[in-house]
Amino acid sequence: MASWNSVPMEIIYQLLGWSAIICWALASYPQIILNFWRKSVVGLSFDFVMLNFTKQSSYLIYNASLFFSATVQRQYFEKYGFDQMIPVALSDVFFPSHSILLIFIVSVQIFLFECGDQKVSNSAVAIFAAVWVFAAACFFIALPTHSWLWLVSMFNSIQVLMTVIKYSPQAFLNFTRKSTMGFSIHTVVLDFIGGVATLTQMSVQSIDQGSWVNFFGNIGKPLLASVSIVFDLIFFYQHFVLYRVKASKVSSQRDPESTEALLENSDHLQGIATTN
Repeated sequence: MASWNSVPMEIIYQLLGWSAIICWALASYPQIILNFWRKSVVGLSFDFVMLNFTKQSSYLIYNASLFFSATVQRQYFEKYGFDQMIPVALSDVFFPSHSILLIFIVSVQIFLFECGDQKVSNSAVAIFAAVWVFAAACFFIALPTHSWLWLVSMFNSIQVLMTVIKYSPQAFLNFTRKSTMGFSIHTVVLDFIGGVATLTQMSVQSIDQGSWVNFFGNIGKPLLASVSIVFDLIFFYQHFVLYRVKASKVSSQRDPESTEALLENSDHLQGIATTN
């Protein structure tokens, strides 16, 4: 296994890795706080939450296997060369583990708080089921030949695919509501910083080693960061350009849909009082 050629580069690599993980880990908290403050999850896509669970679970399986399993590491070196470094750090194992815990908290909020007419779509349920059936099939394919690196690579591919898919329901919900209220922009900011830090971290390792194999050996990681950045830019555009709301209005309104409902009820009660 290769070692670092430069101690400062190794330190920068570790700092960037933990910076990315901390940003990505913290990114879930603004949404949880917003839900709690509003006592509502209206504006948060339930499909996003379900698909994100599948994504994070797949990512955890890949990272934990490559980081802890000597067998998977040996197969990695046999494929990419024993002079290469394992492209997964402890921070990469911590991130999905932490994310799964926070997804559970958000799921509890969905059951407890106001959700309007939102629900998990049949499409999201079908994707969820199809992914895990596919994962089970891959396991039985890998079992006879003990192709564990191939198996965990399939989970890496799954998490990349789910990263592409999981953001789409939230972007579409923002589009149909013509609003980003209920979806925390602070989450997007932290997610964007985490994506940039991750790509920079991998570049530091490549420069130190004089090889870009770590990008190909863990293709899911740079793709994850790149896809996240693209969707973050879409959310920025939706929030600050397409559906921009003045901060004063955002702070004074609970939710546009809830406000409209209250106004309608108020008008109806006023009409009854006038009639009487």
